[in-house]
Amino acid sequence: MMKWSALAVSALTLLGVSILTTPVRAAEAASPEPYSGDLLTRSTLTGDWGGSRNYLSAEGVTFDASVTEIEQGVVGGGKNGSWEYGGRGDLTTVVDTQKLGLWPGGFLTVELEGNWADSVNSKTGSLSLVNTSAAFPLPGGGHVALPQLSFAQFVSPYAGVTVGKFDTFAAGDNNALAHGKGDTGFFNLSLNVNPTLLVVPYSPLGAGVIVLPTKDPHQALVTFLVVSANGDPSTAGFDDFHGALFNAEGRVRTDFLRLSGHHLVGGVYSNKKYTSLDQRLSSVIEDRALASKRDAWVAYYNFDQFLYETDRSAEHGVGVFGRFGATAGNPIPIQYFYSLGIVGKGLIPRRDLDQFGIGYFYSDIRHPTLQVPVAGTKSFLRDEWGFEAYYNIALTPWLRVTPSVQVIGPAQKHPLGHDSHGLPVLEPENIGTATVLGLRWLVLF
Repeated sequence: MMKWSALAVSALTLLGVSILTTPVRAAEAASPEPYSGDLLTRSTLTGDWGGSRNYLSAEGVTFDASVTEIEQGVVGGGKNGSWEYGGRGDLTTVVDTQKLGLWPGGFLTVELEGNWADSVNSKTGSLSLVNTSAAFPLPGGGHVALPQLSFAQFVSPYAGVTVGKFDTFAAGDNNALAHGKGDTGFFNLSLNVNPTLLVVPYSPLGAGVIVLPTKDPHQALVTFLVVSANGDPSTAGFDDFHGALFNAEGRVRTDFLRLSGHHLVGGVYSNKKYTSLDQRLSSVIEDRALASKRDAWVAYYNFDQFLYETDRSAEHGVGVFGRFGATAGNPIPIQYFYSLGIVGKGLIPRRDLDQFGIGYFYSDIRHPTLQVPVAGTKSFLRDEWGFEAYYNIALTPWLRVTPSVQVIGPAQKHPLGHDSHGLPVLEPENIGTATVLGLRWLVLF
């Protein structure tokens, strides 16, 4: 039987209840002194803090911090051709009660997050954000918030419970090749997560059950979550209950042709009365023009499959991934969604942390119902598609630089403005295919 500590760490990592997917965590699992080493080889810039960081980690208390800075520009098409600079910082603390000498199977996770400056997300005409990182903790710069404060307790080798305020973006739709907040992989939101799941609030209060059918979370993991249909990382959330959201998700490991892979399927239902789009889309479509709609549902699936592996234990090689999502098309304007891509990791000798990705996504858009008439045609949205290619260069284990190019066929046909009376009106100019260049650097502290 697995030890409580190893069992809980593995399950929580796969669940994504906390942001534990950085290279720092991989190094920690492999070494009794994960933060040691000289400046160019250690896992973090600040190292082991004179040995105290390794000591705290061994005693069950870890601190992981990172800063991501992004420079992006719309160099063709879109709504605006300017360049923008912005960034996001993240600090995650995890307390393991067993290692701390208290009781087995308990984990407390706290995440602090902040962003600054601006992005080009509102300047492409795309519903899918070309800078995922800029959406957290809230769109736009100057936000500092606590998106996660949660506790998980395993009650047997087969099951655990969790309660608190959750970082749901990290928790759902996990994919070994394409998932995250845009720090090391793809920049575009639709290649990091299924955008139909934006009906799920980012930082809600809730509770859930974790099930391990085979005791091994690496082989199979099932989760059931019930959360508030509203969530804001800048508030506690106790006074903002306007419906509940239910989520069930299962993920299983496969070994086709003795190569690593996973399949995930899930569903979401919410009984909330929706009067606007998700907070991360409000800068793209004017919320006040949308009619209210009660209830929402989402069905989604994703897979990742290596086609070639150089190091199975470290998940190095070349693999493919894909996602599919379906909704009623209201209140979420995306009725059907799919994405496909290829990712390579650690292919160059002595450059194990380098990776590249090429991905494509397509969203079948349903025009939202408007509660007030819009001057001109009401069809201001169309189907959206996008392409992205990136290469992530690990200059050191704690410093990553990533150039990227995106080509987006945006959903918006015309900008949506307002006349002198405040009523919605479509601007006459067309929004063309946007080309976005970007450069990102990530520092792990």
